[in-house]
Amino acid sequence: MKTRQLISALGTMALAAGLTACSSSGSPSGDGKGSAASKAATGTVTVWLMDDAQKNWPDLVQRVNDEFAAKYPNVALKLSYQGWADKVTKLDKAIAEGSAPDVVELGNTETMKYVLSGALAPVDRTSFDNSDSWIKALANTCTYQDKLWCVPYYAGSRVAIYNSAAFQQVTGSAEFPKTEPELLAALDKVADRNKADRTFSPLYLPGPYWYAAMSYVAAYGGSIAKFDSAGNWHGTLHDPKSQEGIGHFVDLVRKYNKGDLTVNEQNQFESMARGHAASFYGNGYEAASVTAPVTGDPSLKDAVKVATMPGPDGKPLPTFIGGSDLAVTAKSPSVALAADWIRMFTSSKSEQALADKDILPNNLTQLNPLKNKPSTAAAANAVPDAWFTPLAPGWGAVEKQKVIPDMLSAILKGKSVDQATKEADAAIDQLINKTS
Repeated sequence: MKTRQLISALGTMALAAGLTACSSSGSPSGDGKGSAASKAATGTVTVWLMDDAQKNWPDLVQRVNDEFAAKYPNVALKLSYQGWADKVTKLDKAIAEGSAPDVVELGNTETMKYVLSGALAPVDRTSFDNSDSWIKALANTCTYQDKLWCVPYYAGSRVAIYNSAAFQQVTGSAEFPKTEPELLAALDKVADRNKADRTFSPLYLPGPYWYAAMSYVAAYGGSIAKFDSAGNWHGTLHDPKSQEGIGHFVDLVRKYNKGDLTVNEQNQFESMARGHAASFYGNGYEAASVTAPVTGDPSLKDAVKVATMPGPDGKPLPTFIGGSDLAVTAKSPSVALAADWIRMFTSSKSEQALADKDILPNNLTQLNPLKNKPSTAAAANAVPDAWFTPLAPGWGAVEKQKVIPDMLSAILKGKSVDQATKEADAAIDQLINKTS
């Protein structure tokens, strides 16, 4: 899955200290300025980064590469940029052929596949800057069976995207409501003002939009599944807190989405671009799609804004954590060198460079200032309580069989939340512990 906004953090293997010599597969030591051991290190480190870095922060990449070259003058660094559309196919082929890069950027929804296949090397969390304040959900994308298999790089979150003119007409303010009661009152006024248009949605919230539904589950303290003391995962959608969140989501869909309730969120921006919605919940980049010349309506450019989506508990709605991670591949002949490149690329200095470009850093310490910055507040405030899918062997199968979207569709067609969640948990239990 392409993760453009996600919040990610980088994790790698600690470098052994005190060595007097080092080969490409050894463990160089030093303070980052270049010890005798690091200057003696030889070999090659290959790095695959996604092209987001090339487009948006090439200066950071160059600085880190220069830092690495100064510390390891006899190590060749080969970096290439990848596209999201074919990266996984290329990586799978490279792993099969024994030509995988030493460092690879993974969207945080991609990590489990490579952990379970044994394609990644474990890394030492304590060797990375800010690891004690990494965004929890982002660090969780790299954690399996109490080991860390990658390092959070940057994060992403979902936000409220709204037509400020539509809200100003009924509330007198172009700002999005800060609490859910205030939001619901505003949505009701928007609905009343546009009641002549039966296709107009005050809040366009697609029925099968399971990422949004599970955000409400998280807000009520529920979860999709849990790992028990016997060493197995089991579905927990039937638990009371999860049911409460699902019920709340379904109520919002039924009341405010006036479109086809069976349509997913893939092109939800079109509802606003075509004048059929006052707001929706999505990735921040979807706001640009609303006003883009080809996909949307450029005349809405000044009206379309983003804000933090308020949750039912008085706090921001917990977001599904987006973002990227960095990993060392298991068969790398330069594991320690690869880990050190990641350490440099996710250092406090590097993460601040991302934050300065309005990219959410991998840790709360550097994220907190972004909560008060107008350009980043909406996304940054949704991150601290973010959630992620279960890091379970069979989670991919659960997604592939659309267990949760089908559950939501069944409820919207009339099945009770109690029955639908019970059936969903049974389906999850059949799939989630299987490795294939």
